[in-house]
Amino acid sequence: MARAVIILIQCRDQKGLVSKISTFWYERGFNVLDCQQHVDNGAGNFYMRLKLDLEERAWPDASTTNDFQKLADSLHLNWTVHDTGTPERVAILVSKAPHCLYDLLVRQRENELPCMIPLVISNHDDLRSVAEQFGVPYEHLPISADTKPQQESQIRKLLDTHRIGLVVLARYMQVLSSRFAGDYAGRLINIHHGFLPAFQGGNAYQRAYERGVKMIGATAHYVTADLDEGPIIEQDVERVTHEDSPKELSRIGRDIERLVLARAVKAHLERRVIISGHKTVVFSSGV
Repeated sequence: MARAVIILIQCRDQKGLVSKISTFWYERGFNVLDCQQHVDNGAGNFYMRLKLDLEERAWPDASTTNDFQKLADSLHLNWTVHDTGTPERVAILVSKAPHCLYDLLVRQRENELPCMIPLVISNHDDLRSVAEQFGVPYEHLPISADTKPQQESQIRKLLDTHRIGLVVLARYMQVLSSRFAGDYAGRLINIHHGFLPAFQGGNAYQRAYERGVKMIGATAHYVTADLDEGPIIEQDVERVTHEDSPKELSRIGRDIERLVLARAVKAHLERRVIISGHKTVVFSSGV
């Protein structure tokens, strides 16, 4: 596969942005493989995802980067660049539920997720056999109220050792500290077994049953210091009836969770997500 870079841009909307940005790369001989943009008219913000063919160029190119930074400064652009030739290294955190872990490992093996998964971490030992089936190292780090800071410190060391770029909470039933969430801001994705902002916290399906809901869902979001309040990446729902028990709601919910989490992780890995305050802009799956 040809090497490319993806540039994510956000700024205040202004006339001529697309033309000025596209012209910059055209004049330097770059082929634009994909370009998507969005304007939030209410907030007056502009967002762009630009994919450039590197061909035989080395990246990062200091001269080109410096020149683009000058343009960015003049237009007040916030931008990041990502080399598609370097697969993201992903760690998965789990507790006892296996469904999301299985799904992510299968999708990665089938090349549906452009990443490497060198590590699974859990506060229980129940899912070790799942990780071992896929040849992925499994770290069991028990936790209690008294040992939470030490356990998080161990997690940090493992993430650093394995050079992890993205952490996925695949039904990891522990609340991470505000400091941890802050240090990994934008690199920490959680799947919530409920359609946020409704039914936050635990036992979402039981509480949904008690309220007699007619639709249940799941939400994948970036983790922040505020529990279940992070920017939403992906959601989905399915209709249910009064005949569905909490057990049946949970079964239906697991299927939704698998799909929603996989979509969110894929969007992040493909650099299709821009975080903007409490929200996200998620571009369609293009090139």
